[in-house]
Amino acid sequence: MSDALLIPCPHCNGLNRIPAERLGDAPRCGRCKSDVLPGAPITLTQANFASQLKGDLPLLVDVWASWCGPCQAFAPTFQQAAAQLQGRCRLGKLDSEANPNLAGQLGIRSIPSLILFKGGVEVARQSGAMPLPQLQAWLRQQGI
Repeated sequence: MSDALLIPCPHCNGLNRIPAERLGDAPRCGRCKSDVLPGAPITLTQANFASQLKGDLPLLVDVWASWCGPCQAFAPTFQQAAAQLQGRCRLGKLDSEANPNLAGQLGIRSIPSLILFKGGVEVARQSGAMPLPQLQAWLRQQGI
């Protein structure tokens, strides 16, 4: 039996202890019964960001804005990546226009920007949209 991982629920922010070998079994939150690892990016806000940084699975954040053309073009790629990385990395989208204080705290200077967090700490950052193969290669370089 492998170790259990702590993973925050994207809906209620409750921490769930999930055995590593069960990550592919569509785990449900013990508190709200929602999917803990949805196959789509989660919405990040000032209110839930700190809670979503917790846990043992890496969190890849796409910082974007609705008026940004490259951000809109990159959205389907990020959606595909979320489905492919389910159980290995959680993906979240942060609207910089709706959450300007958080974007400022993160030091966002251009969008789209990708920030990879492991153990609640930023380990990598990449600016600009990229095709899915390039995103996958970048994540492999980061150990995902």
